Amino acid sequence: MPTGNPEPVTGAPSAGPPGPRPPSAHRWARLAALVLLLVVASGCALCLGTPHVPPHRLFVGDEITRVVVTELRVPRLVLALVAGACLGAAGLVLQEALRNPLAVPEMLGVSSGAALGVAAPLVLAVAVPAAVQPLLAIGGAALGGGLTLLAAGLGRSPAAVLLTGAAVAAALQAALLVLMVMADQLDLQLIYRYLLGSLSARTWEDVTGLWPWLLVAVPALVLCAPVLAVLRLGDDDAEALGVRVRRARFAALAVAVVLIAPVTAVCGPVAWVGFLAPHLARRLDPRADAVGWLPWSAAWGAAVVAVADIPARLALAPTETPAGAWTALLGVPAGVALLRRSR
Repeated sequence: MPTGNPEPVTGAPSAGPPGPRPPSAHRWARLAALVLLLVVASGCALCLGTPHVPPHRLFVGDEITRVVVTELRVPRLVLALVAGACLGAAGLVLQEALRNPLAVPEMLGVSSGAALGVAAPLVLAVAVPAAVQPLLAIGGAALGGGLTLLAAGLGRSPAAVLLTGAAVAAALQAALLVLMVMADQLDLQLIYRYLLGSLSARTWEDVTGLWPWLLVAVPALVLCAPVLAVLRLGDDDAEALGVRVRRARFAALAVAVVLIAPVTAVCGPVAWVGFLAPHLARRLDPRADAVGWLPWSAAWGAAVVAVADIPARLALAPTETPAGAWTALLGVPAGVALLRRSR
């Protein structure tokens, strides 16, 4: 009786239904969906609102239309894309460095620390120039992240870092609540809107303030991504391959701080983007590693914030709602569905 597999008959017709498309076909379909989503969200952000601007008159209309588009809507869209990309990339960096899909800025004290650094001068009536706000946010984010790593034993255990980060984030949020109790009614409204993450009334000055930080963060991301791919193997294997795990985790946290803090200084802590974007990137190409996921995580983060900002402007017009409320509203069910499918 033959033990080998029978040779296939050349030219024989297939007997069963066609199999699933190859993984590359799925990947290209998801990539096309991402590009289409970015294009549609950008078009809606520029055209919808008061006044409504048809697509063919975006940059050739009257003077008022040109001012509305070029001075209000375009910088807001650019800021949404840049902020979302930074948050999406930072979420992937933290998740890969700690080998945990729940390691997001909101649970490590980074976002809460940045928000505390920006909100404290406002409540205490300390005049701070706009150029200094990103430095305050970076200081607060570094404080939250540093406390997390120190309390967790310098990052020896990813699980300990995550649990300790949740405690540090809760403590920083309690400090924010104390500041909100001390604030008067006007400052309280400003702080409340800021803490939910808002792109309202942002201009080109806010956009240009992010570029110096991006010039530092983007090269650091390029250097950090291959190390993250090694950290995914586990601490022992990474050490065997020559990676100093604790230093690598500190470096990953530093990169995440440089990405998150300037965005938080301008927009506030836009929630759930750092969680949702990396999971969507992994769905786009499950076989890749941190090097392959990083650009897609940034792209998905940009798409999430750009899409969320549309109902933030239009749902209760003329009153604007914070974009962070919509990222949380859309991100919670989407994140739960992604985790269930991954499981």
